Amino acid sequence: MPVDNPYLDDEEDKKAAMDMDAIVKTLFAPIYPLIAEQIKSMHSIVTGNCIDLGAGPGALSISLARITDLRLYAVDKSPHAFAIASGNIKDAGFEDRITPVKSDITDMPFEDDFADLMVSRGSIFFWQDLAGAFKEIYRVLKPGGETHIGGGFGTPELKKIIFSEMAKKNDGFEERSKKRGGPEAMKRIKDALDKTLDGKYRMTQSDIGFWIFITKEKAS
Repeated sequence: MPVDNPYLDDEEDKKAAMDMDAIVKTLFAPIYPLIAEQIKSMHSIVTGNCIDLGAGPGALSISLARITDLRLYAVDKSPHAFAIASGNIKDAGFEDRITPVKSDITDMPFEDDFADLMVSRGSIFFWQDLAGAFKEIYRVLKPGGETHIGGGFGTPELKKIIFSEMAKKNDGFEERSKKRGGPEAMKRIKDALDKTLDGKYRMTQSDIGFWIFITKEKAS
């Protein structure tokens, strides 16, 4: 089961959504433009449909909108995250490019073969049904499309700064982060990938996080 998951209770979910929005706009603010640039550089997908899974306050969607011509869908099942993301998207001036979508990742309102790119930063640790999520991601992913799903801090230097600042809060952030990215969590994710995708993916892991790249072959 996911660790320290606040999204199972409405009041805890509301607090978590507000806390995440606050930290995304302060200490975590440099992460999202960096990861967006990394996604653009690695995949070279700058047009078409992009789904941001577990988008939270919409930071990664907004960062991608700033450097690509993608049509973005910021998906999150939390009504509080949905409301916050809607406001942030409007404030950033991307209402015409980013659509907030309130939906569980295991049952998204998109047709088959819809997305050219599917991204996610940090939400996978809270997915209850990993196998169901990966099955749905594969359904929605367009043949020839790509994913960039996982968790990271942009650079080792930025990770070090963030962990140092978060340690001052003394709220167990480092311990939770290590557990979420620990062997048990990684095994749970890999087992779900193997169960549903039969090798149609690769997963990389480093000192700044891990990323899952799912591939869907074009019909011959």
